[in-house]
Amino acid sequence: MVQWGKPGPGRLVLLHGWGANGKDLLPLAIHLMDGLGDVVALEAPEPHPQVPGGRQWYPLTQKSQAQGWPGVPKALAHINHKLALLAHQHPWPQTALLGFSQGAAMALEAAVGKPLAGVVACSGYPHGEGPLPAIQAPVLLIHGQQDPVVPWQASLTLRELLGQQGCRVKLETFTAGHTIPGEAMAPMHHFLRECFIPKPAQPEAALGHP
Repeated sequence: MVQWGKPGPGRLVLLHGWGANGKDLLPLAIHLMDGLGDVVALEAPEPHPQVPGGRQWYPLTQKSQAQGWPGVPKALAHINHKLALLAHQHPWPQTALLGFSQGAAMALEAAVGKPLAGVVACSGYPHGEGPLPAIQAPVLLIHGQQDPVVPWQASLTLRELLGQQGCRVKLETFTAGHTIPGEAMAPMHHFLRECFIPKPAQPEAALGHP
């Protein structure tokens, strides 16, 4: 794990994409969490088969997809172990996950059953076509409409599946490829700020009540 920043109201845990490593999303996350708290970057347990220094949460092949993603349970156990350790330092209700691509898919898996502050899934996809287990935390989906690696329709499917389970989910799309574009920074920062620093309840008088 790579940790950066000063303690604050929130903590953002990063899950990188296929072939990247724990340092990949740090510059983006440091900018997003300015004044909101610290950042912890997890690193996938397996070496990437083609990228020197790259990692993978599980093998990503057409065969593995056809077989129902058999590597997901092992990857999820790895992430859950790390998150349990982090929960001793910082409470889950003030912890959010941010994942990209394969990391986004795993972030949604890891959010199940945890009272997290929120989840940001960038260029993510569902593991299968069945219903997703209910996620308590609000979810922000980010996707480029010109993504040649994970078509943006995957996030449309995620939005539908999550919505069916009663999850608070929002999808932001951009004219971009398989990346997190600069235009996505503002909505992501706004989402995280609302996760970590909720707006105080307005007095009844301010709402127009006598």
